Amino acid sequence: MKNKIVNFNYADFEVVKNIALTFPGTEESVSHEGTPSVKVRGKLMCRLHDSGEFIPVHLDFAIRNKYLDSHPEIFHLPDHFKAYPYICMWIHNYDKKLLKEILEQSWKGLATKKQVKEYDERRFTKY
Repeated sequence: MKNKIVNFNYADFEVVKNIALTFPGTEESVSHEGTPSVKVRGKLMCRLHDSGEFIPVHLDFAIRNKYLDSHPEIFHLPDHFKAYPYICMWIHNYDKKLLKEILEQSWKGLATKKQVKEYDERRFTKY
């Protein structure tokens, strides 16, 4: 068996991790090949890919396709991910507003209905 080269920088995940951890019930974790990740109820929300080049983010298929079409310079879909509900974001080519939007969509797909309802109620009653 050939050893896989793992080449990533934890700092490349800091911004993503810090935004992801603002959602209720999220927790910092370690995933494939020792890469940093964030999980919701034990399910992978996002992680730094062990190549160090991109961040897979859990996203329902219909939503994923919308972002792939509207932001091809930011998101891509390697063959390995096509059968799974993930979208891959290049690590240095995104803006924070879009990142927060994607992570919120991801979180809503993994959180309980009660968590989402409480989150939306708090968010919409702030104003």
